[in-house]
Amino acid sequence: MQTTTDFRGNEGSLLSVLKTLLFFTIMMITLPIGLYFATKAYVFQGSLGYSSNDSYFYAAIVAVVAVHVILALFVYVAWNEGSRQSRVGKQD
Repeated sequence: MQTTTDFRGNEGSLLSVLKTLLFFTIMMITLPIGLYFATKAYVFQGSLGYSSNDSYFYAAIVAVVAVHVILALFVYVAWNEGSRQSRVGKQD
């Protein structure tokens, strides 16, 4: 029979997982878009003097790399969070 303390522990871990998911969702939406426009305007056109077409291309590459970095970080955090919860849950 499961006690209320065990249930609350599961509820806390669920809240932690949802916070992590929400954080990475917000990062996935804002960071690539922000990096795209910032690198296009300030780095590639402003500092390096690339043409508009070239700056679109290179800024898109920066945004795609940012998406891959965020996904890799999410997988890393989720993997470590899952292994941490299984270690805590297996202690009897």
